[in-house]
Amino acid sequence: MQNTEPQSQRMDIQRILSILPHRYPFLLVDRVVECVPGSHIRAYKNVSVNEPFFQGHFPGVPIMPGVLILEALAQTGGLLAAAGMGDLTDKLFLFTGLDGVKFRRQVVPGDRLDLECSNMRMKLKLCKMEARAFVDGKLAAEALITAAIGDRPGA
Repeated sequence: MQNTEPQSQRMDIQRILSILPHRYPFLLVDRVVECVPGSHIRAYKNVSVNEPFFQGHFPGVPIMPGVLILEALAQTGGLLAAAGMGDLTDKLFLFTGLDGVKFRRQVVPGDRLDLECSNMRMKLKLCKMEARAFVDGKLAAEALITAAIGDRPGA
């Protein structure tokens, strides 16, 4: 009997760069430690004091902006969605909605932001998934993310 379960994948930064269109300073995923297409993904972002947003958020009290935590989760979700698809060169994953957003703790320089997305559901060109971010095993943020697969401008 043949195993038809999707195989778990890992992704280094080169693989991530080949999938996501984001680049510095807006690429917010450093590594994927586990990705099972159509099921779940676990990734992380190392939060460094050298991040450009810490200059203004907030001087003397650096805290990672919540919207960037959500963006890191969305990028992680995009990697999960892309892992189960073919060639996406002319496509983009675009945020279409966030529900149930909650911030539970601050994320500061030196933290490793662990990113998880699961329970992905695809319907036509819409993708919906649960997303959670952790620091030291403690929930930092959570949301239900919706995204659409659209054509890349100029493609």
